Amino acid sequence: MSSGHRLRDVEQQHPLLDREEAAAGSTVGEAERVWFIQDGCGMVCAFITWFLVLYADFVVTFVMLLPSKSFWYAVVNGVVFNCLAVLALSSHLRTMLTDPGAVPKGNATKKYMESLKLKPGEVIYKCPKCCSIKPERAHHCSICKRCIRKMDHHCPWVNNCVGENNQRFFVLFTMYIAMISTHALTLSGYQFVTCVKVQWSECSDFSPPVTVMLMIFLCLEGLLFLSFTAIMFGTQVHSICNDETEIERLKNEKPTWERQVRWEGMRSVFGGQPSLLWINPFAGLRLRRLLTTSSRKAGAEFSV
Repeated sequence: MSSGHRLRDVEQQHPLLDREEAAAGSTVGEAERVWFIQDGCGMVCAFITWFLVLYADFVVTFVMLLPSKSFWYAVVNGVVFNCLAVLALSSHLRTMLTDPGAVPKGNATKKYMESLKLKPGEVIYKCPKCCSIKPERAHHCSICKRCIRKMDHHCPWVNNCVGENNQRFFVLFTMYIAMISTHALTLSGYQFVTCVKVQWSECSDFSPPVTVMLMIFLCLEGLLFLSFTAIMFGTQVHSICNDETEIERLKNEKPTWERQVRWEGMRSVFGGQPSLLWINPFAGLRLRRLLTTSSRKAGAEFSV
């Protein structure tokens, strides 16, 4: 057995995220921790993301829907938009607070090396930055200050790396943001047409200038978010289906692993057969463990 496979087997004995298959058997360890990176830029970007989503929700609800004369139009669109917003923000939280697949820091010790029982001549890789034995397909993140398994990229908007354990939530985040952006743009277009027909009288509880400014900013935000998240969603799905991370693609790394392409890749990321659980950011979340575990600081991140 090669050293890469040997290291990968050792790491998988301690999963960093309880997926659907392992949720029942996961107890104490890395799976019981909530990850949070203390990066100033990332925290600001995460705050801006939440602010913009909540701003869109405010404009849609209080500027467009509540003043509407059609009760069912307001109710249906309000429920749909707010549900999508909750799913988007929940996916953002799961991406940000989930360990992306960090390799234990400082595990390149003599005792650990002996426990691997390597054969003479076998080669293993050590990261000089975090003093960790580097599994196959792991890369070091200078912001997280850790080696991350299957690291795709570090995204400041979710204040975290996108890696082996949280890529699913990042894909859901981009999908739901693209959906609410499309919904907001559609509602904005309909609202503009309605307000022009009635000459801006009784189409909003706000004055016409304020209404126009709020809606223009919402349209700009929607176009920007839709363009970014739709492209990112497409690239992520493409990477999953080809079993190739963005870093591996940019570095043009030749695969030394057995690729899981198309549906195999999707099942490895989302878990199990296609179902509604694939699009549920709450799947596998156990609030009891978050409430009963104590927090402690560990380097650049909080582990709970």
